Amino acid sequence: MSADTNTHHDDLPSTKTTVWIFVAVALFAALWAASIVLFGVPGLYIPALALVPVVGLLIVLVSLG
Repeated sequence: MSADTNTHHDDLPSTKTTVWIFVAVALFAALWAASIVLFGVPGLYIPALALVPVVGLLIVLVSLG
């Protein structure tokens, strides 16, 4: 076990960045929930269908490194 407990993790994102990511995800979920309330079932599946190419592109970008 290492005696040095004061190591810093510089590769981790800052707290401010993490908060903004959570805010963006919460806003996206709230808007999607509002579309379900306003439009019913089409408000559920149309945004999901629109995100298929986006997620496909993200998978390619992640796999490329």
